[in-house]
Amino acid sequence: MEILNKADIGVFGGSGFYSFLSDIEEVSLDTPYGKPSDSVFIGKIGNHRVAFMPRHGRNHSIPPHLVNFRANVWAMKHLGCKRVISPCAAGSLQKEVKPGDFVICDQFVDWTDGRKTTFFEGPVVQHPSPADTYCPELRKLAVSTARELGINVHDGGTVVVINGPRFSTKAESAFFTNQGWQVINMTAFPEAYLVKELNMCPLNISLITDYDAGLVGDVPPVSHEAVLEVFNNNVENLKSLLFKMIEKIPSELNNCECKNSTNIQDI
Repeated sequence: MEILNKADIGVFGGSGFYSFLSDIEEVSLDTPYGKPSDSVFIGKIGNHRVAFMPRHGRNHSIPPHLVNFRANVWAMKHLGCKRVISPCAAGSLQKEVKPGDFVICDQFVDWTDGRKTTFFEGPVVQHPSPADTYCPELRKLAVSTARELGINVHDGGTVVVINGPRFSTKAESAFFTNQGWQVINMTAFPEAYLVKELNMCPLNISLITDYDAGLVGDVPPVSHEAVLEVFNNNVENLKSLLFKMIEKIPSELNNCECKNSTNIQDI
């Protein structure tokens, strides 16, 4: 894979995260896995060149089960990214994780079906460990930055990833809650795992928008409109966290082993 060295940090997020930056470069890419969700928009934050891509497309036209995750992640690697931050709207499965809170997840559970989840489909076959997918150093930095900003943040949590676009039934939601999992989302897998396969550092930032089917919060079941309302009310917090955190990311994360996850020379 040719590395273009146009950016060193990737962010999967919407236009609100980069629209006010100056000197934005729009880059359109093709990949061996098809077209990504959209162009990549590259701008500067602090000492970093940051590549933003809206994972659902700039008009939110791609549902979660049809996102081309492999093309999106390959594009970030091709541009030179070493770290990829994945903010997302998510539901809560536990009463203490409230709408408006942030969760910096440290584990995922894959409850999806039919997605392309690896770059290693042969003839090159590897089995990179997902035991601790998320970068511990980026997680630590995200938590400390959120606390500096006065954001209610949870250090660690398990996100269960469902296929979408439908939300959970009450029976499904109760099952997930009873497992002790904290967060539910439709895009966290395989995105972070694919990032790890390409030796980049993955980070999940879950912005809690609802109580899923409403059981633990004793509220009505989640609706798309309710998700958007809470997300939009908290997008400034998310933007502040992203930009302040990115400014603080060092050029090297000395104790991070993400860059050694796989041998990707032949992908």
